[in-house]
Amino acid sequence: MRGRRRRAREADPVPEPFTIDDEVSHLTRIRSEPSQRTLGAFYAGRKRGISTFGLLSGRESGRSGAGGFSRADCAYAARKHLPTKGPWCVDDMTSEAYVSQFSSDGSLLVAGFRAYSSLSPTVHIVNVQSAGKESQANVTEIHDGLEFSNDDDDEYSFGIFSVKFSKDGQEIVVGNSDRSINVYDLRANKVSVRIRAHAADVNAVTFADESGNLLYSGSDDNLCKVWDRRCLAREKPAGVLTGHLDGITFIDSRGDGRYFISNCKDQTIKLWDVRKMSASIKGRQPRFFDWDYRWMSFPLEARHCKHPNDQSLATYRGHSVLRTLIRCYFSPVYSTGQRYIYTGSSDEYVYIYDVVTGDIVEKLSWHGSIIRDCTWHPYNLTIVSSSWDGYLARWEASGDEDDLSVLTENEQRTSPYRQSYTRHLLL
Repeated sequence: MRGRRRRAREADPVPEPFTIDDEVSHLTRIRSEPSQRTLGAFYAGRKRGISTFGLLSGRESGRSGAGGFSRADCAYAARKHLPTKGPWCVDDMTSEAYVSQFSSDGSLLVAGFRAYSSLSPTVHIVNVQSAGKESQANVTEIHDGLEFSNDDDDEYSFGIFSVKFSKDGQEIVVGNSDRSINVYDLRANKVSVRIRAHAADVNAVTFADESGNLLYSGSDDNLCKVWDRRCLAREKPAGVLTGHLDGITFIDSRGDGRYFISNCKDQTIKLWDVRKMSASIKGRQPRFFDWDYRWMSFPLEARHCKHPNDQSLATYRGHSVLRTLIRCYFSPVYSTGQRYIYTGSSDEYVYIYDVVTGDIVEKLSWHGSIIRDCTWHPYNLTIVSSSWDGYLARWEASGDEDDLSVLTENEQRTSPYRQSYTRHLLL
């Protein structure tokens, strides 16, 4: 017995120290730390932190130069004030909140709840800014249905897991349960590209940059793939990236056609560089453990397992990915220089990681159930989280702790359904 215990302890994987590629670390620092001009003006090369007050007083006294603050200076000042105050209620529904996203200009917040969506090969577009039409309370909704299935397919031949608009708003790319990627051309009103992309469900897909030529996809086959629409001979990807040990739940592009992040059921977020991709899969995909993320806890012995051919630049650990396809994102360019990665989590927190150090810099805590999605305003210091407790909650960088409108512990719940059921029993 002693021998078996000793061998078990020796077999436990040891957590590896956080590492990151030097190039992406340098690029991130350039965009999120004071410029060399500012550092030289303030401290003549000495390594010291600069407070927001110091930056402002330096500008007023002319020390920051005639040009004022650089974009990196602005991002450095803003990211010292993360949106952690609150939260305040944005909406409260009797259904689980699945998604929440600010529009690219920050003027709109769009949210989706379980009662609204369904798994089908159809994407519905709603014009929310039409001056000539009015929609009220799911009665007069104006939906344009975009059909992604083939003509000979059944009505519910597959379900769509991921939807993303192109930067110009003229195309939509989807990933589905048919292991495929489809691109819909809104001008031609038809599917323009069909790719049998993976060996399992395609849970995540997105455009890599503004050109729309490159696509990133992630699947339950554990792989991330890069697709170049200019050369799709034999449905072969431009490259494959290995490193995850389980199904990928979400992908977010840095927007430069080079770097992206992926969230995964192996309880990690990974950072990737497409220049490190392989032409094909090397060897068989390892399977170190057998479990189902929809209803089981993640095996503790698997938490620090590592892929033998890991091609990622960095790995971020701490949050949990259970029961649903939880999303992750780069923080905004304008206010943070994309210095952070943030994600929802099944343990009811919003996690904010430092891209360069891998540290968890903040954990936003109030929700009573899984946080499937969250969104950071592109310009303001605001985060909105969407949870299976039915709440959309808003977090700010500043706020009065005694504000009576702040959500309290008395308003917490695990599920709006459970709360309604309990009330029914009490009556």
